[in-house]
Amino acid sequence: MSSSNLQLPIEAHANVTDLTPEEIAARTAAARKALGSDGLLLVHHYQRGPVVRFADKTGDSFGLARYAAASEGVRWVVFCGVHFMAETADILTGDDVTVLLPDRNAGCSMADMADIDQVEECWEQLAGICAGRVVPVTYMNSSAAIKALTGAQGGVVCTSSNAKRALEWAFSQGETVLFLPDQHLGRNTAFFQLGIPLEQMVLWDPFQPLGGNSPEAIRKARVVLWKGHCSVHMNFRPQHVDQARERNPQVRVIVHPECEFDVVKKADAVGSTDFIVKTIAASPPGTAWVVGTEHNLVGRLAETYPDKTIQTLSPFACQCATMYRIDPVDLMRTLEGIPRGDLRWPIRVPAAVADPARLALERMLALPPA
Repeated sequence: MSSSNLQLPIEAHANVTDLTPEEIAARTAAARKALGSDGLLLVHHYQRGPVVRFADKTGDSFGLARYAAASEGVRWVVFCGVHFMAETADILTGDDVTVLLPDRNAGCSMADMADIDQVEECWEQLAGICAGRVVPVTYMNSSAAIKALTGAQGGVVCTSSNAKRALEWAFSQGETVLFLPDQHLGRNTAFFQLGIPLEQMVLWDPFQPLGGNSPEAIRKARVVLWKGHCSVHMNFRPQHVDQARERNPQVRVIVHPECEFDVVKKADAVGSTDFIVKTIAASPPGTAWVVGTEHNLVGRLAETYPDKTIQTLSPFACQCATMYRIDPVDLMRTLEGIPRGDLRWPIRVPAAVADPARLALERMLALPPA
């Protein structure tokens, strides 16, 4: 839980608007250097460039989770991501490590679509209907409370990098999987990578009785998909793929598995943000790409590889609004505040939640490589 009652001294806010980008960068660099090996700055791929430049480690949620878990001798982890990522870092690091989120309002709309009370009700109803064992699989993009339920009920956390491995593991443990909160990652992974027919999946709407399904449909389902989605990846539509190919028949289309089914079906390649980065990096000069994922990452790829044509898939693409809350001033204030004890903003998950959540995360980390 974030310490929302903390307030920075007034002088910490004074005259910030008068600083130039160069002055902000210089102060940030000095504050980061002063922390030395006591500090670790983790930055998600979707962050803006002026924040990414100071990262000790960039990556997707899976890579950063592994890095946080393996880090030793660190006192302060500054996580430039969103709330559930900082929670995960707190769960996976020791009690002597303090995880800071530079903007306490940097959340995730997808994670908010799975309310713990609604998920607990769903779980109880599924247990009463399904004949075999139900295994929960929750996407990393979920609250610590959802991860705790998953761990307590013998389930596993997954990311877009290892969703296939997580589902394979889950089906080795039971007959039915409850996948939450992103319906698209669950559907795309189950269908395209495991070959499970769409007819063996049902969508659970938490605002409808039995999720909007009959008991018979639930009993026949192998996968129960929570009705959640990523607002950024829902901007990409099947017609955008068609239009890109009309403009350039040689273009390669690569998309994130949070995109809807019909977009993924038309793409040439599908994978996590880390997969997208590595695939484009490894492609030969002159390759043309359209990319179905967050705008900041696409723009940074285009700058990094000027020998390739890299464009966003949708003309209406946008950045992740909550990830974008963390700006260079937030990072500067966070780093400068640590020596003074002005902490922006500490994330601490209570032990009653952290312990079962850690079980689900450790099961994820123990999965074989994809």
